[in-house]
Amino acid sequence: MDLLGPGTLVLAVCLTCLLVFSTWQQMRRRGKMPPGPIPLPLIGNLLWIDRNNLPSSLIKLSKKYGPVYTLQLGPRRILVLCGYEAVKEALVDQGNDFRDRGQQATFDWIFQGHGVAFSNGEKAKQLRRFSITTLRNFGLGKRSIEERILEEAHFLLEALRSTKGRRISGPQEAFGG
Repeated sequence: MDLLGPGTLVLAVCLTCLLVFSTWQQMRRRGKMPPGPIPLPLIGNLLWIDRNNLPSSLIKLSKKYGPVYTLQLGPRRILVLCGYEAVKEALVDQGNDFRDRGQQATFDWIFQGHGVAFSNGEKAKQLRRFSITTLRNFGLGKRSIEERILEEAHFLLEALRSTKGRRISGPQEAFGG
């Protein structure tokens, strides 16, 4: 079998074109992102990261690219902040630019953007505000909430004990409602 036949040559040319196109796309997508190591197609910068000693490899990269740099881990682009000053500037001084939560594909798929904890945008902020206010009205942050929960748990146990093991058809029958 001839290894340098026309089929092999066509395959090599196609793979080279795909590699060049992928590299060009990555360079174009970087846009206004901070500097960082040039990512390889498909795996990104995974070869630059020591998984056994992540903090030291990130600090080593920060010495070369500065306290704010970009890494690409697989298809996901990540902004890395190293040092107190960089973190303070991003989260305090420019907090409005970084206040949204990162996108989590799994949670987006499950909750379709309607969750409280992992959603972004004005609707999610209003929902979080409402949830915190409601929880505070019920005593969140006060000692009395634990006492209330224990009291309700006691009532629940008493109601279940009063059934004496017989089958119940619903909460009205068990709790006398």
